[in-house]
Amino acid sequence: MINAGIVGGTGYAAGELLRILLHHPKTAIRFVYSTSKAGEPVTSVHQDLIGETEMAFSHEPDPDIDLLFLCMGHGNSHAFLEAHDIADETRIIDLSRDFRLAPDQTYGERSFIYGFPELQKEAIKNAGNVANPGCFATAIQLALLPLAHSGNLQHDVHIHGITGSTGAGSSPSATTHFSWRNNNVSIYKALRHQHAGEVRQKLQQVFPDFDRELNFIPVRGNFTRGIFISAYTKWDPSLAKAQSLYKNYYQHSSFVHLSDAPLHLKQAVNTNKALLHLEKEEDKLLVTCIIDNLLKGASGQAVENMNLMFGFDETMGLQLKPSNF
Repeated sequence: MINAGIVGGTGYAAGELLRILLHHPKTAIRFVYSTSKAGEPVTSVHQDLIGETEMAFSHEPDPDIDLLFLCMGHGNSHAFLEAHDIADETRIIDLSRDFRLAPDQTYGERSFIYGFPELQKEAIKNAGNVANPGCFATAIQLALLPLAHSGNLQHDVHIHGITGSTGAGSSPSATTHFSWRNNNVSIYKALRHQHAGEVRQKLQQVFPDFDRELNFIPVRGNFTRGIFISAYTKWDPSLAKAQSLYKNYYQHSSFVHLSDAPLHLKQAVNTNKALLHLEKEEDKLLVTCIIDNLLKGASGQAVENMNLMFGFDETMGLQLKPSNF
């Protein structure tokens, strides 16, 4: 049995992580740490967990754990580790971007493996610490990795991605409250989103010669959860050749599935699945990918990584019940 702790326990990702771990047969949650809600019931924030836990948010982390999940905002994981003594034998899965990119994948004696099972499953199995990928980065990499791995990503890539409001976190902002987001769509960080750099670095890990443009346009959607990616690039071979390439790459993946029919977002929401669909129009290959940003894009993938790190079946605990979103 794994004794796990969660830091940053009030956010959406932490809520999903709790929902999974409370029903995981090999995990016991020792604490859920929050500076803002210490002493209050976990269900005062995560109200969909009423009847499933009597835990309260803790004032301090408990050092007697096997695994620590860091679910804080970007930049705060590094600060937390500076302020707290975490035992060397305690493994860490960080859901922020603090340790995702080289050269910032170390902290003291700790090194963080990029936790993307479809890219480096064997490395994750032997990892002491894991940096969980970003949600947009997860979906984009799933759409492009087979092309990069086979050396077929030879041209500029154009990517359109639309995400639900939970991708912006639980703290209210001008572009997340209901009256602004409802019946509305907007672009943000066009061609400069931070996940584009994360994607480029990982694509170059499998295809060092990749030097073309990744033109990424992120869009705020008027829904709560999910990511819909459409990416296209020049492709001269047949559609059948592309489909064969993708099927071969993902043949041993537990959660990635190819669909013969066009996708819609509700197929992936509230699951840890990633669904892909390929189309060819003249000399362009269009790849669509859908995921749940809080599951395959965050906490579900974190539990995938936990399962791999501790030698469990990769799918354990990830047959999910619907949440309240």
